[in-house]
Amino acid sequence: MHDTDAALFQTVHGIAGRLAGQPVPVVMDALMRHLPKAPGIDVSQIRRIAEEISVGRDPSGL
Repeated sequence: MHDTDAALFQTVHGIAGRLAGQPVPVVMDALMRHLPKAPGIDVSQIRRIAEEISVGRDPSGL
């Protein structure tokens, strides 16, 4: 499980660095394509992450 969590945080951090400030649909598309499959991650959570990135925040905490 730890490896999955690390992969999720790294992916979110990388997308946040590249797409900060972009429209939510653009960020959501990148998240949907690149996030590793993980139990408990659903579309509403991915949208919340995309919204944070869209306003320039990095929700990964890295």
